[in-house]
Amino acid sequence: MSAGQAWVRPPSRAGGGPHMVQVDFAKALRDREEITITVKGRRSGREIKLPVWFVLEGKTLWLLPVHGSRTQWFRNVLVDPTITVRAGRQALTAAGRPSRARSAVERIVEQFRKKYTARLVAQYYDRTDVIVDVPIAGGPGRNSRRKRRAAPAH
Repeated sequence: MSAGQAWVRPPSRAGGGPHMVQVDFAKALRDREEITITVKGRRSGREIKLPVWFVLEGKTLWLLPVHGSRTQWFRNVLVDPTITVRAGRQALTAAGRPSRARSAVERIVEQFRKKYTARLVAQYYDRTDVIVDVPIAGGPGRNSRRKRRAAPAH
């Protein structure tokens, strides 16, 4: 799979074609404050599922590890970039792209502050030196709806 490709697994009762599923996934992301990611353990090889916060920008899902480059799931992505993202019944598997580019990190941190508040980002994110982008196959996204705020995974 190349870095830009993604697979979307439709819900069991999906009636539309691939485009409908892609739009549903983007909508599922817009309707959430938290998602579940699954990564492969770099040593154990086991699947590891974690709740995380995110921001959606166009066709890109941005993740900010809570302990920056020291976060275990981030270190796993450096070894195997495959990330499965679950939003409700919708799931997508894609290659995560880690970045340490300061300007990009600062821009995404600011997006997290807008979505989750500066106070909560400061409370939970003790190091903000890296980000991971996950390309999604469908639809423009904006994070306008707010629900409860649970703490992100460590």
